[in-house]
Amino acid sequence: MKYYIIAGEVSGDLHASNLMHQLKSMDTSSSFRCWGGDLMQAQGAVLVKHYRDLAFMGFTEVLMNIRTILNNIDFCKKDILANRPDVLILVDYPGFNLRIAEFAKQNGIKVFYYISPQIWAWKQSRVHKIKRVVDRMFVILPFEKDFYKQFDYKVDFVGHPLLDAVENYKAELNLLKLESNKPVIALLPGSRKQEIAAMLPLMLNMQKYYPNYQFVIAGAPSQTKEYYQEFIADSKIQIVFGKTYQLLQQSTAALVTSGTATLETALFSVPEVVCYQGGRISYLIAKQLIKVKYISLVNLIMDSEIVKELIQADLNEKNLKFELDKLLTSETRTIMLQNYDTLRNKLGGAGASKNAAELMISYLK
Repeated sequence: MKYYIIAGEVSGDLHASNLMHQLKSMDTSSSFRCWGGDLMQAQGAVLVKHYRDLAFMGFTEVLMNIRTILNNIDFCKKDILANRPDVLILVDYPGFNLRIAEFAKQNGIKVFYYISPQIWAWKQSRVHKIKRVVDRMFVILPFEKDFYKQFDYKVDFVGHPLLDAVENYKAELNLLKLESNKPVIALLPGSRKQEIAAMLPLMLNMQKYYPNYQFVIAGAPSQTKEYYQEFIADSKIQIVFGKTYQLLQQSTAALVTSGTATLETALFSVPEVVCYQGGRISYLIAKQLIKVKYISLVNLIMDSEIVKELIQADLNEKNLKFELDKLLTSETRTIMLQNYDTLRNKLGGAGASKNAAELMISYLK
């Protein structure tokens, strides 16, 4: 079968590549065309556009780049028609993907959605469009099945693919070569330039309080080493690219920008502080629209603040040091690690990519 897959972010590239691996093992005649990244390309897909050309963060940036976004949508539609896949598989990335889903449906192409958009957080009205244009939805968070049930839409819960990715990596014991033997505090300031510029300088300020630790930055593959060096000045802080899991496996604590990285950090049993600071206008708009209590996946899944979230004005040097102190020296650390065990159980066990691939192929047949 011919598969056309669209993933617009780093995490989507990871999950889509694992799904492709499973689809290939079950469908020996499979071929793939994709919008995604290096991991999907490594699985044998023809890469149409890289996610680094698609990532626009926040309301104001989207408005500034609206012409590029519309051109990408138009190009994607033409490319789909030119290649006529048996199925279009969309991975999160709703602003773009729901438009493409509607177009594909109108043109008689089957539409699967793997990893639901976070419509339970905001824009819940999108559920009606999803019911209309998506043939099958495969969700990875346990509460999403109940959310969709409220709208009389049956979805498949397949488990969270990060469980497989993390456990498979842990088995390799592929340790990172670091410049020091000091215990590690990992810095995960996000993947987009706006996030890094907002979060990294404050994270780096913590170095002066913890001389007995080494701070290591997890560099995003979409950014250059030179970009990070704009913020670290003369510091000898180490930056590692493409080795976030290796870094987390060796970390004592982490400062993490909200996103998939918060869940990855928890699955590696690393106590963390979640940090987020966006543009003032974007934040004020988002505050009016977002309908959930937390911004990190860890807390959303647990429905409780088991990791501290420092957001906007709360993200300052004093508060960050206070929370990091607790992770390194108090019972907060022990309690957080116990909660991580509960989190793993809630995520439904291993085999998400395989479960999704088996269901997809059964529905296509």
